[in-house]
Amino acid sequence: MDLSDLPEIVPGALYPIAPEGLADASDDGHAPRILLLYGSLREVSYSRKAVEESARILQALGCETRIFDPSGLPLTDDADADHPKVAELRELAVWSEGMVWSSPERHGAMTGIMKLQIDWLPLSLKGGIRTTQGKTLAVMQVSGGSQSFNAVNQMRILGRWMRMVTIPNQSSIPKAWLEFAEGDRLPDGPFYRRIVDVMEELVKFTYMVRGRKDYLVDRYSERVENVDQVHERVSVKA
Repeated sequence: MDLSDLPEIVPGALYPIAPEGLADASDDGHAPRILLLYGSLREVSYSRKAVEESARILQALGCETRIFDPSGLPLTDDADADHPKVAELRELAVWSEGMVWSSPERHGAMTGIMKLQIDWLPLSLKGGIRTTQGKTLAVMQVSGGSQSFNAVNQMRILGRWMRMVTIPNQSSIPKAWLEFAEGDRLPDGPFYRRIVDVMEELVKFTYMVRGRKDYLVDRYSERVENVDQVHERVSVKA
């Protein structure tokens, strides 16, 4: 998979996004780490092609990207968390500072493959490691027919449930089989430019959020629970 080239663009219109003015003062300015998930195992997968196009754009914007291949991922509750594919997915989620979720719309909803990946991501792991909380998210969908937003709307709900900062912009590509008719690439046009818009916004939000993530997800209810647990331990020792 070649992620090195981009469609011909207007010179100066696409450029790396700098953290200055966006990131926290303590941010070291490293390349944003973005994990991309797609929701189809078909040999010709348009949600995967949309993710690959997004990864090219993200790299041009100065990001480091990883694409997870969901093939072989077991059903939830049908395997342990130490299953190799589950472990790989969770390690990538921990590594990431932002995510892109790209799903086909099937029967008016996101696919089971897309939901399966999200279901394997816990809100937190041992040691207080949060796989999704406070991280950024962009949602995208592809359709075989007319334009729809059912899948992205569902993924927005999941993003909120996973306590992610889901950016306002999104992408929906209708009749994806026509848009990708020439092969694996999405040609320049309104749908390609929308994906660029979405990825630019994701990078900006990631810079703004990543250094402030712990503060943004700090919650009163959890602080109360921590105080109660300390009191219980002190009472037991006494």
